Amino acid sequence: MTAVAHAGENRPAASRVWLVETTLLVLVGVLLATATVNDLARQAHTNHRLIADLSTWRHYTGHDYHNISIDEETLGAHSEREVLCGNTSAGPPKSRSQLCLAIWGAVVDGRREVHGGWYLPPYSEDQHSERYGCFGPAGRGACRP
Repeated sequence: MTAVAHAGENRPAASRVWLVETTLLVLVGVLLATATVNDLARQAHTNHRLIADLSTWRHYTGHDYHNISIDEETLGAHSEREVLCGNTSAGPPKSRSQLCLAIWGAVVDGRREVHGGWYLPPYSEDQHSERYGCFGPAGRGACRP
């Protein structure tokens, strides 16, 4: 048997390996493309919601401040419920009393619904022991006694 004849015998096996490898690479590519599109859509939805939250805070307080903290964890990491805190008067971030608003729901006219909130003293973090003046359904039980 010659080398050429021997190589011809392996050709069907080699083409099957090439077909399997190509199929797997295409499947991996489709999976990565789907994951990328899904991630971009989720991020766009989150950005739209957070922009609406900032607009809601500014409308509710009447202050056009830009140093507003947004907490997506306090009311549940994947709940789409945010707490936004900002100064009640002009000054560096957290240097004045802060108003925190609990915001969730659908975006309507660029804003979302405020479900309550609380106040924080200057230079404090949003912790249960620091909150006072709670209001609304979201504020019930959120303040120190």
